[in-house]
Order: sequence, then C-alpha cells, then structure tokens
Amino acid sequence: MKFTRLGQTGLVVSRICLGCMTYGVPERGAHPWTLGEEQSRPLIRQAIESGINFFDTANSYSDGTSEEILGRALKDFARRDEIVVATKVRNAMRPGPNGGGLSRKAIFQEIDASLGRLGLDHVDLYQIHRWDHGTPIEETMEALHDVVKAGKARYIGASSMHAWQFAKAQHLAERHGWTRFVSMQPELSLIYREEEREMLPLCADQGVGVIPWSPLGRGRLTRPWGQHTPRIATDVFGTGLFEHTEAADRRVAEALAAVAGKRGAPLAQVALAWVLRKPEVSAPIIGASRPPHLDDAVAALELSLEEAELEALEAPYAPHGVVGFH
Repeated sequence: MKFTRLGQTGLVVSRICLGCMTYGVPERGAHPWTLGEEQSRPLIRQAIESGINFFDTANSYSDGTSEEILGRALKDFARRDEIVVATKVRNAMRPGPNGGGLSRKAIFQEIDASLGRLGLDHVDLYQIHRWDHGTPIEETMEALHDVVKAGKARYIGASSMHAWQFAKAQHLAERHGWTRFVSMQPELSLIYREEEREMLPLCADQGVGVIPWSPLGRGRLTRPWGQHTPRIATDVFGTGLFEHTEAADRRVAEALAAVAGKRGAPLAQVALAWVLRKPEVSAPIIGASRPPHLDDAVAALELSLEEAELEALEAPYAPHGVVGFH
C-alpha cells in the first residue's frame, strides 16, 4: 500500500479509500444492491489486511446501517489509532422538519447519531454531503467548527458543489477564524471529467486533498460496455448521472478496453490508474463487493500509464452537463 498526506494536513491516508456505501442492510434506505453485514465484514477485513487505512461512509447510507456495519468491523479488525474514518451529513434521516440539512441543529444531532452507530468518540473527517441551499453557509461552517472544537471530529471536508461555493465557504471560515475544509469529494472518472475545469485547480491552489467518488463510473468502467449488474439495474442515482451521455461514454469505454487489452490488465486497474496519476488526487474512493475489486484497486497503484496511453484514454471524452450536485 502507498500512503499520502491529505491535502496540507499531517493526516496520513492510504492512497485507496474504501467507500462503504456498498455495505448496509439492503431493505433499509435507497440502495437495494448493498451487502449485509455477513457479506461485508470479510471485505472490510481484506481492505485492512491490504493496507487500506481510510474508510468513507455517510449517515444516510442504508439508513445508518452502513455506519453500524463499518463500526463493528473496524472494532474487530483494526486499531483505532491506525485508521481514518470519514462520514458525511446533510441527507434527510427522517421525515418532517429538521430531519436533514446542514443547520446547526441538524449537524449537532447527526454527529452524535453517527458516532453512536460507529461506536466511536470521534471521526477523523466529517464531511458535508453536498450544499444545503436552505441554510446560510455561515451557520454551517460555525457549527462544523464547533464540532471540531468539541473533539467529535478531527477535520472537516466537503463534497460535490460549484467551485465558487467551495471558495466562499473557505473564505468565510478564514475570515471568522473557523475550521477550514481540508478535503473535497468530487465525482471524477474517465467518463466524468468536468471537475478538471475549476474544482481540481482550486483544490491544488489551496492545498485541499481530493478524494473522488465513482472513479470507476459506478461500475461502468469495470466490465464490457453494456454489461449490466444488479447494482447498475437498480442504481437510480447512477442512471441519472450517465443516461444523457451514453454514446460519448461508450467511446471512452472502448478506448479503455483497447489500452487495457494491450496491457493485459483488467479494465478497473487501468481506469483507476488514470485517476491516481492526477497530482490533485489524494485517494480515490472505491467500492468493493467482491475480493477481486480490492485486488484490482491495490494493483492500480503500481500501474504507470504512458503518455500515449493517456492520450488514447482522454481523446474520446466529450463535455458533460454538470451533475451530482443536488
């Protein structure tokens, strides 16, 4: 395993982050394709044994059961001082007023609920799960600062939003002496590169760590194009991300297949190696529902793409509409 510092912090993370949206009770929440606890635990253990120390989840994944499964597994398989646990807040956890969002009330409620499910007294990285258009960003940033000062989170991060929004939040934090975001979690893959325009340069300039989600296009870059899995068939959110760009994305997937074929490497390894080589990227977040998924992710760290291969992979890309900010 290779390691790096997250942005300009002293926090050392593995260059692969295990995304834990895959792990949760299938009957709870919006992801019927998730793996239950019995199936999830061996994969979390394999990740730890492979050297991964960075785990990302969210309060809303499978109605909180992702945090529960991850927390119990980490307690059994790892030392707390050696692992980095990240979770997120914003999505609604219950119906009615104040059931979600980034108000002071919601943040204080949800950090305690997440810690209870994880079985921890603090998380290492507490992230806002997109922008909350109904709450002043000043209220959110001060509440996050107070969470850090209360010892319930060591660092804070953000996820997909417009670059101007991220810059505004950082400026407000600096102006008021509040805790700044140390990481950004944007969507980034060979079939979605819109963050290359503004967000990645902003993060590079400001020393913010980048931990991309869906670096394999929600599985679309791991198998021959058009080959569907139960997850793809039921992944309503993923379908919405790519349904309008299928023709362009297919050309990228064909270029990926050609490069991988010449290399004699799995598609996933080559696609992930492309993300890993970006200097702004600290650790892509990968999902793993089978042991080979973790094997491919770790192997991608050793795969160095040549300039001609990079050109072949990038040439077919067509601009996409901005998605995933909801």
